[in-house]
Amino acid sequence: MQNLEQLIAQELSLRPEQVKNALKLFAEGATLPFVARYRKERTGEMNEIQLRDLQDRYAYLTELRDRQAVIIQAISEQGKLTDVLQAKIEACLQKTELEDLYLPYRPKRRTKAAIAREKGLEPLAEAIKAFNRPNINTASLPQEAAKYLSEPVKTVEEALKGASDILAEEVAENAEYRAYIRNYLIQTGVFSSKIKAAHPVGTTKFEMYRDYQAKVKAIAAHNLLALLRGETEGILTLTLAFDEDHVLTYLDSQQIQAKTPAIRAFYQDMLKDAFNRLMKTSAIASVIAEMKAWAEVESIKTFEANLRDLLLAAPAGMKPTLAIDPGFRTGCKTAVISETGKFLEYQTIFPHQAIAQREQAARTLRTLIEKYQIQLIAIGNGTAGRETDSFVMEVIQGLEKPPIKVMVNESGASIYSASVVAIAEFPDLDLTVRGAISIGRRLQDPLAELVKIDPKSIGVGQYQHDVDQKLLKKKLEETVESCVNFVGVDLNTASKELLTFVSGLSASVANNIITYRNQNGAFRDRRHLLKVPKLGAKAFEQAAGFLRIRGGDHPLDNTAVHPESYKVVEAIARDLNVPLSDISQAADKLKTVNLQQYVTDAIGEPTLRDILRELEKPGRDPRAEFKYATFSDAIQKISDLQVGMEIEGIITNVANFGAFVDIGVHQDGLVHISQLADRFVSDPKQIVKVGQVVKVRVLEVNESLKRIGLSMKL
Repeated sequence: MQNLEQLIAQELSLRPEQVKNALKLFAEGATLPFVARYRKERTGEMNEIQLRDLQDRYAYLTELRDRQAVIIQAISEQGKLTDVLQAKIEACLQKTELEDLYLPYRPKRRTKAAIAREKGLEPLAEAIKAFNRPNINTASLPQEAAKYLSEPVKTVEEALKGASDILAEEVAENAEYRAYIRNYLIQTGVFSSKIKAAHPVGTTKFEMYRDYQAKVKAIAAHNLLALLRGETEGILTLTLAFDEDHVLTYLDSQQIQAKTPAIRAFYQDMLKDAFNRLMKTSAIASVIAEMKAWAEVESIKTFEANLRDLLLAAPAGMKPTLAIDPGFRTGCKTAVISETGKFLEYQTIFPHQAIAQREQAARTLRTLIEKYQIQLIAIGNGTAGRETDSFVMEVIQGLEKPPIKVMVNESGASIYSASVVAIAEFPDLDLTVRGAISIGRRLQDPLAELVKIDPKSIGVGQYQHDVDQKLLKKKLEETVESCVNFVGVDLNTASKELLTFVSGLSASVANNIITYRNQNGAFRDRRHLLKVPKLGAKAFEQAAGFLRIRGGDHPLDNTAVHPESYKVVEAIARDLNVPLSDISQAADKLKTVNLQQYVTDAIGEPTLRDILRELEKPGRDPRAEFKYATFSDAIQKISDLQVGMEIEGIITNVANFGAFVDIGVHQDGLVHISQLADRFVSDPKQIVKVGQVVKVRVLEVNESLKRIGLSMKL
């Protein structure tokens, strides 16, 4: 394999020095967020996506190179390694191609070909190969086969069959043929499915696949994953159909050279056996595996995008909040959370029981609102959510300054409330109370609260249990890390879970930060981080720029300016004759700065541009302005919907085929991709994102299947 840095540079359209420098930074322990934000000079301003692609491709090619070395060693030990074969192995850029080359040399179980070789029939196979030439006009296979009769080989037919088995295995293990057949299946094959007779019409969730066909190269990722799930669950049969005669014709053209009818007939039978017995099943399995891997990657990309949108949803702000986890029989768990996210009090109210209890619940709610000067009310959108929403509206209507009331997606709240994290934080509270606290906090700051929950439990995609779980975990964790460092973290209020995702901080160091903060009070200076046990100079370098200190001793500690750049900012402030504490109020003067004047070997123009942009809006939250949907009190269940209604909702999930919308009836509706806009849409993510408030029109309501069709077309 050629130099990895040069190869990756070519593949990703980067300069070799960009790749070299980025890989060197990673090897030195730099994190991706740190490199993307604070080492732009070294990488030629590679963005986070490019750096992530670089990491992934380098990891793949490194694994590939290690595997090449193992295979070359294995073949060499067999005494079968040639210069040509070694060159082919080292030129491979895909693992599938590499394994195809290794297949003839891989230790295998006792095959028909192996048995034939044990009987001494390999020379006969070689002799038949010699007959397979255009200039051979006289050749008698029975006569040649008779020379190899022996104790284990009784008849000419048995000898010819053994030779055919040997030749068939050679054909089946030919890397070029296998690659051609795989590609042919991908380009021309068709997936077909049928639902088994044991499942009558309308009884399964796979109805659209009852009599379904799709070209392999054109199938959508979600369709393929659904087909594979249906097959796994025993509900449908899945086949991959293709023109087998074309494949046999191809093999004939590659193998048969003889003009002698007998030799040609022998080869045609041998090739048909090679394909049907040794190649067809494995080729289909290989294509399905390859397409499944592609579908998994595509689906995981959708999960990543949904999770990013959810984590970066606009925060309502750190304000006194009343959080309600709704319930009918067991009542509504009501928790009060301070403007710093601290839990203050809880009450259980029963607004959905007798009139007397409803009146008592109203009094309790009003008391809590007045006592704590509540500004936000977060109501979980699960069971009894809409009924509780209506009750709360009745209560707050008569208030002089009614709080903002918001329905909050409670996906994952129950997972959090039973987690080790929640138990450690609130060991004496009931599960449902912990859930209410989580609902309230995720309204105040979604990112800070949702990082405590396994990303897979938040409900950001379909078929997440059908994809590569190791890859899914890796990509979702990368997304969380990216979001946390994009927004930045308040060092004095952040939880251990939030700090763990900060560049350069491990779980143990994050825990040490919390312990130090509890023992010594709030951090006043970023440099005080160096007093935290196990937080050394390297971790400080990686983390400091992403940690904020509001109202600290140094004015730049509440910005994304890295401490290593403080001196250049101080120099700019001196030259502008502006106190450092007022530098962020000098926007007009900052626009006059000549960046070249401050360029050094350590700090280049890209970093200086970032610094000036940050000084113009120091400490600004990069997330969007907070918005929330208002649900109609007249629509609380699916039976209240009528075709043609126009209502407001919130995007809860985006898939390749459309978007799911919470419209307040305990069942999300679907806006199919064809109904997202008045123009053609190829990717729903270009139109909508999770958490977005949208206006929709009801197209279809099917109560029995709990299916709601919506449209966003004008």
